[in-house]
Amino acid sequence: MKHIKIVFCLFLFINLVFSYDGKITEELLIKPLHSEQVYTHFQFSTIWDIDPDQENFRHSPIFPRPIGELIQRFGIQELHISLTGGLWRYESWGYPVEDAASGAEVWVWFKPSVTEVDKNWNLLANSLSGLLCASLNFIDSSNTISPEFSLRPKGVVESSHLNNTHVRYATLPQEIVCTENLTPWKKLLPCGSKTGLASLLNSGYIHNTRYHSIGLHLRPICRDKSCTSLSLELQQTVSLVYDYLILGTKNWSLRKLFGLGVNKKCVLVDKSEIYVDTTDQSIELEPSPDQTVTSIRGGQTSILQKYVVSNQFLNIYAKHLNPDTLSLNFPPPLHANQYLSGYGQERGGIVTKIFNNHWQELDVVLMQNIPWFIPIYLHTLKVTANGKDIKPLQLRYIPARQRERPNYLEVLIRIPASTATSVVVDFDYVFLKWQEYPPDANLGFYIGSAVVSSYLPVARNYTGIPQDGTLISDSFNASRSGYLVRVRTENIVITLPTPDFSMPYNVICLACTVVALAFGPLHNITTRKLVVKSKKGASLVEKVKGFIGKFKKEKSE
Repeated sequence: MKHIKIVFCLFLFINLVFSYDGKITEELLIKPLHSEQVYTHFQFSTIWDIDPDQENFRHSPIFPRPIGELIQRFGIQELHISLTGGLWRYESWGYPVEDAASGAEVWVWFKPSVTEVDKNWNLLANSLSGLLCASLNFIDSSNTISPEFSLRPKGVVESSHLNNTHVRYATLPQEIVCTENLTPWKKLLPCGSKTGLASLLNSGYIHNTRYHSIGLHLRPICRDKSCTSLSLELQQTVSLVYDYLILGTKNWSLRKLFGLGVNKKCVLVDKSEIYVDTTDQSIELEPSPDQTVTSIRGGQTSILQKYVVSNQFLNIYAKHLNPDTLSLNFPPPLHANQYLSGYGQERGGIVTKIFNNHWQELDVVLMQNIPWFIPIYLHTLKVTANGKDIKPLQLRYIPARQRERPNYLEVLIRIPASTATSVVVDFDYVFLKWQEYPPDANLGFYIGSAVVSSYLPVARNYTGIPQDGTLISDSFNASRSGYLVRVRTENIVITLPTPDFSMPYNVICLACTVVALAFGPLHNITTRKLVVKSKKGASLVEKVKGFIGKFKKEKSE
């Protein structure tokens, strides 16, 4: 009977796997950067040929069931989550494959049929907190906005359904990324972390980098070129930037980067490939690549060395032929920075500087999610470039409400070519309730990164995999003349007027000392029994008797 059950379970598993209507791919891109770093990007894509509007996700043979249950329960149309440690340096590293803000970032598009969006958003944040072991449960209405121009859907959606009442965006810039987030993330993969490219994700090596980011991206895509039917795509990404100073050499290998090579291919994936970008690098690879491919993305051509992962052990070794030569690094067409202005503890300002290195003017959208405890003044908003004021093309602003909602600011600006544009808005420093200060109050409060979006007609200094899930450029999901780029700025740490929290400690210590000193004498006076003691000393005979009696008592015991 036991053997029959085992055979039946194996038959059911094989039936589910081979009846799975979809595609599973895993890819790894390795690109040496110009600034003495090497960039690696993992992309695990699971495509399920199921109607995203279908209400039954209970039978998903390969697709992660927890994600399917979230889609069904909360009416999710598109979901994007990123947990990032470190800061991406656009000026020297170019654009990443998948951009992410420092800390935790979540934005969701709900289906048009969802009526209670805020309720579903709060429940979804708590569910994701348990799923990824992160502090996403701190996301609520006090740090959530609904942008109108930015964060357009990446998947297929009807234009009539584009309503910002169904999109929610929030960040937790103080969130720290660790192995507790990576472990549940790897459990969502079809083969886990035992085989395939996921076996390279060794937490001891991943978190010893200058930049590390894990992501989860869900969207509907076209099933074919006619786009008569849709499929559901789940992309799990990991982005890492290694420093040559930490590695000790410019020559790298899979074993040096991740601690081990690829042992064998995951049996469930349809394609498992590794790409090494050798466009601007003189690198000698061992073993020899299986194929040299060309990736075209928005006008830029990249030369990639392709390795197909099989069941044999694979360890790619790269040797720089000219390690001492310096290569020219051109800045990307668009990047931005954010910092504070002003001095003292009364008034200040938030400055966002947007750099346009392109040869023509660009239309950019600046989105800022400023916490409620930083009241900004819209009349002080000033946009300048080359000493001249620029009038925003569009402006959306919703003021904050204390402890209920943040400041929402979205500005559409036309930036002149080859110039730096500054967007400045003033704010006041406010006092908070003493219970609203964090345990590290003297460290300061975090302001999340600003998001700058623009549509670039020509790709330049692009480092990555197209968003259709393949490195080859002939995909119908990403064939376009230009591409949309989103740039995240740094987080800001602001010091609000902070009370001296040592004073309550001193008061408590002083009060406890006074009580202790007063309690002792009062307790002795009220509880002790006063007995009159004779001043006449005992005789020698009595002392001897007492000593003998004490000795006999101890001996008997």
